[in-house]
Amino acid sequence: MSALTLLVIDDEPQVRRFLRSSLAATGYKLVEAANGEAGLAEAASRHPDVILLDLGLPDIDGIEVTRRLREWTQTPIIILSARGQDQDKIAALDAGADDYLTKPFSLPELLARIRVAERHAEQRGDKKDPIFTLGDLRIDLASRVVTVGSDEVRLTPIEFRLLTTLARKAGRVLTHQQLLKEVWGPRYATQKQYLHVYMGHLRNKLERDPVRPRFLVTEPGVGYRLKVD
Repeated sequence: MSALTLLVIDDEPQVRRFLRSSLAATGYKLVEAANGEAGLAEAASRHPDVILLDLGLPDIDGIEVTRRLREWTQTPIIILSARGQDQDKIAALDAGADDYLTKPFSLPELLARIRVAERHAEQRGDKKDPIFTLGDLRIDLASRVVTVGSDEVRLTPIEFRLLTTLARKAGRVLTHQQLLKEVWGPRYATQKQYLHVYMGHLRNKLERDPVRPRFLVTEPGVGYRLKVD
């Protein structure tokens, strides 16, 4: 069997050096990134088995990196952070992280957490291509580029999150409440007007005829579906 690949996203050279020497000695292959944007690019191109992510990155906070990764991949994410407050842990886990270790940590504990993450990933069997295509609609989930035909479509962060939430479950009906919780957060679960407004924006940008959408279909009284048939 080939060695499992771990992606380390951490701006501290001494931490990367420690992980490089310690984890390589136990048979893992390491890929390193010193900031969030580089980490996202490495995740898209290298398809690691597990991601080890610091929260205090110089360009993008690790919580946002986690959210952006979860737009297109379920690769296990283990947070390695000096932030030890409960609210930091809760925010990271709510954003999609699988586990959280506070620095300093012991190597045996980290290895145990990696093994658990590996088992969960094997059970899910969910490695994904970060490119979603439907007709002439193309969504590059990793680079966050959306095109219709040969034209790039500029989306706001909320519009992109709404579109990718539908794309991840293409063909399935997502209720108003599900979409509001996933895109805006639990506090907005009853705010249907947000959803109606942003769905209108998406249709205007992506559909040839927004009144008769090909992709973004309304299920009356229930929610919306990204149509695949």
